[in-house]
Amino acid sequence: MNNRLKIGMVAPPWVPVPPKAYGGTELVVDALCVSLQRAGHEVTLFTTADSTCAVRRRHLFAHSDPDRMGSAVLELRHVAAAYDELEQMDIIHDHTLAGMFYRDAPNVPVVVTNHGPFNADLADLYGRVAGRIPVIAISRDQASRAPDGLPIAAVIHHGLLLDRYPFAEHPADHLLFLGRMSPDKGIDSAIRTARRAGTPLLIAAKMREANEVRYFEETIRPMLSRSVRYIGEADFASKVRLLSSARALINPIQWPEPFGLVMAEALACGTPVVGYPGGAAPEIVDHGVTGFLVDDEDELVDAVSRIDQINRGVCREVAEEKFTAARMAADHLRLYRDVIGKWGSRHSNLPTSEDTLTRSLLALH
Repeated sequence: MNNRLKIGMVAPPWVPVPPKAYGGTELVVDALCVSLQRAGHEVTLFTTADSTCAVRRRHLFAHSDPDRMGSAVLELRHVAAAYDELEQMDIIHDHTLAGMFYRDAPNVPVVVTNHGPFNADLADLYGRVAGRIPVIAISRDQASRAPDGLPIAAVIHHGLLLDRYPFAEHPADHLLFLGRMSPDKGIDSAIRTARRAGTPLLIAAKMREANEVRYFEETIRPMLSRSVRYIGEADFASKVRLLSSARALINPIQWPEPFGLVMAEALACGTPVVGYPGGAAPEIVDHGVTGFLVDDEDELVDAVSRIDQINRGVCREVAEEKFTAARMAADHLRLYRDVIGKWGSRHSNLPTSEDTLTRSLLALH
């Protein structure tokens, strides 16, 4: 097998890579592409034309379209063009849903990453490709929730380009919530905790969809004050500044989140995390070392009062050990090579297109 791989990467068409603001999947895809290229591989990213990821890029659509997120027609057109463009790759890594069903017998091996939960709908979809397309999980907790009969090819934690996350040893006094304006993110719990702890709270959250606006207007806006402020959605530069300057990231997640990239981003800046232990949080935050994972709001308040016990330098060291994009790329390369090897052995006895044409011509004589 050639040591230098030609890797096709398919991003969803909803958000540019890297994202201009909110977009965890696209941030990870960017870091993975850049790190694979830094490792000496040839990466072609199929995305939208407004993407700026520093690898070879191809596209069908000129602009990403978050307002049409989930449109089957849009995603299928994007994926069909992607597979046509990438058919000469050694492997395709697909981050969409439609890609699993576009071709039953592709001319190149494919792996897919599930960036969402294995809820009933996704479990049904991924279950239908079980044994045909290797599925990557992003945490052990997410993998444990996969349906029976769906083998997980690998569990690969997300990684970050740490040179983009400056370490800050001396923060300001505020807490930070960073994410999406949604009840399942626990923003109301974060506000109550900050109030009881007597600590200012900044809230930087995406708020574009109707349900997000409704939650803000009905629940969050009445809770705002001089010490609890909503500052809008943060772009990448603003996000890094906010994370670096925060005393702690407060992340009282209300559902089993498959990963929780913002927690790893906080650690990269040296900022400890306070939150609940649901989903993949214990795989990211070491309780008592890089933050506190507790069970209720009383314990959240106590954790905030003790946050200065956490060594910010250790938070950064853990990020450098566990959450680098280079580690993420190396983990994927091991899987790619394994999949390419197995796919090649399964197809080694199949005739090539040229063989088939030759036999057909001979049969005519």
